[in-house]
Amino acid sequence: MPGVAQTSVDEMLRDARAARDAGVGGVLLFGIPDRKDATGSEAWNDHAPVQQAVRALKRDLPDLVVITDVCLCEYTDHGHCGILRGDTVDNDATLELLAKEAVSHAAAGADIVAPSDMMDGRVAAIRSALDERGFVDTAILSYAAKFAGPFYGPFRDAAESAPSVGDRQSYQMDAANGDEALREVLLDIEEGADMVMVKPAGPFLDVIQRVKAETGYPLAAYQVSGEFAMIQAAAERGWIDRERVMMESLLGIRRAGADVIITYFAREAAALLTARPNFGHA
Repeated sequence: MPGVAQTSVDEMLRDARAARDAGVGGVLLFGIPDRKDATGSEAWNDHAPVQQAVRALKRDLPDLVVITDVCLCEYTDHGHCGILRGDTVDNDATLELLAKEAVSHAAAGADIVAPSDMMDGRVAAIRSALDERGFVDTAILSYAAKFAGPFYGPFRDAAESAPSVGDRQSYQMDAANGDEALREVLLDIEEGADMVMVKPAGPFLDVIQRVKAETGYPLAAYQVSGEFAMIQAAAERGWIDRERVMMESLLGIRRAGADVIITYFAREAAALLTARPNFGHA
């Protein structure tokens, strides 16, 4: 995607510093290991990319909030978010591994761990594991309402995490079922999530609004790679005003009720808002 690339830890520090200086409050880290296997064992390796990046950020940019994605899809050789039994993800067998990954991130210094796998019961498993290891102040941002669908394509190419067999519809949510989204959110809150997330953001503004209205809980929304790529592509063809559409897309997510927006536009949007605080206002 334009302006988006895999980076080394030193390059990540440069980008994170620029984001901090532009006014971005935090970063969300994903890792791509040198080696992948059936269980995603590099996910809890203390010397894996995310763990190295967290330590570097807390050393050099301690005021920046560091969030880590907790999932196995970037680490497994099959691209699924959990252990496979045949062609099916084994939910319960995956929970222990996700907890190990979250503890490893917390030990490296992560402020917030963000499970994105959508396994049932993973928030409770992670909270229990963190508390047992003394990481009682490490917060959990749960991808509580993550919908299966076509908007993740560019990211999966970048993260080398597309499933090699089947798809993720058995454990991610049906785009037509908003009621299920609310049930999943409420379950994650009950299990100990400190914040919840709706993903993708733009196609599910109604879900964002409903989650905020019905729970009042701290809410994040993720403007995903497909949303970003469509704006970029249309702007490159001269069909839209890129800057205005970028900002209106983010304003719509905020207006729907999101307290935090995760977006590939973060650095650019933050710099624009710093320079022009009333941008987009009539």
